[in-house]
Amino acid sequence: MRSDQQTLSQCGIRTEGFRKLLTMAVVGILLTGCSAVDNMMYKTTGDVMQGFSRDHTVPYLLESRDLAMGCAMSEATAPLLMSFGRVTAEPDQLAIMLYLSAGGCAEERAREHELDSLAAMKSLEADRAQDAIIQQKRALSLAATRYFQAWKRHNAFYGEPVAGECPGFEDDLGEFIYLAGLLSGLQALNAEIQSTSSIGVPKNIGSTVARATQCLDNEKWWGAPMALRATVWAMIPGAQPDGEDPFVRLDIADQQGEDAGVRISHVFHAIAAQNKGNDERLRSVIRSHAEAIDETPPNEQWQMVDAMATQMIVAISDRLWMENTGHRTPMGKLGTFWDDRKKTVETMDLDGLL
Repeated sequence: MRSDQQTLSQCGIRTEGFRKLLTMAVVGILLTGCSAVDNMMYKTTGDVMQGFSRDHTVPYLLESRDLAMGCAMSEATAPLLMSFGRVTAEPDQLAIMLYLSAGGCAEERAREHELDSLAAMKSLEADRAQDAIIQQKRALSLAATRYFQAWKRHNAFYGEPVAGECPGFEDDLGEFIYLAGLLSGLQALNAEIQSTSSIGVPKNIGSTVARATQCLDNEKWWGAPMALRATVWAMIPGAQPDGEDPFVRLDIADQQGEDAGVRISHVFHAIAAQNKGNDERLRSVIRSHAEAIDETPPNEQWQMVDAMATQMIVAISDRLWMENTGHRTPMGKLGTFWDDRKKTVETMDLDGLL
């Protein structure tokens, strides 16, 4: 009897132990199941967000002229959208646009600091001018970092540009983002140089970009690929091919951009003229841009690109005005300059009629 009780007791202990193990196993399965469900939900959400952003958010913004809103959206949502790369495919193509736009936000702040420094120098406030220059360089360093991120994402998605090889484009937006990625590479180098910092941007990026522009149809993209290439020729010693004149090419690109209502080539032309110290050509480009935006409405599909071009042309004009007058371009006066001769007004001699 006693032996039977011991046996039952031992069986009870074993049963209890088995129940505990079973409970732990069930909990483990449930927890693992929850994690799997969560991961599946995160991945699905990430895929949906990436797809929606590419197919709808980006095209919607490109049809808008509100650059400040696009800037704010890029800076605010980039961390969220990029974080989905932890649970699904890296959003490299979308990242090109986000980091390019966010880099533009930082560069716009750098331009404001530069204008502050010029105004301070004009009024002989040395300390204020120096402080503004420091802020300008900090903003440019941030811009360079963001532009460089866009360039690296460009290479991750499309592959590093190689002579004679071009990626396959799924649609027009894919081609445009490729162009945007090339622009981000040049912007990264330019911002790094101006910031006097070093973030590791390859110094041969200009020639790489110039070569890669040949993968794009120049006429289809408003003359921008050729303008980008010609700007590299004008700015980098030894980059210009024999028999080519970058400014002839830029003039042709400008006309294509004006006709298409997407005048981004004016920006490249102005940068090339600035680099050469050709003030007369620089003023001519600014005047042409001002006339073009009055004469030809922007292309509805690419309004943001055209608005960006105008913003950058205004920034170049503001710098000229600030250096020479102490204030920015007056409202409604883009394309004019402080030393323009006033038009003579014909007057009638009324003495003979009295």
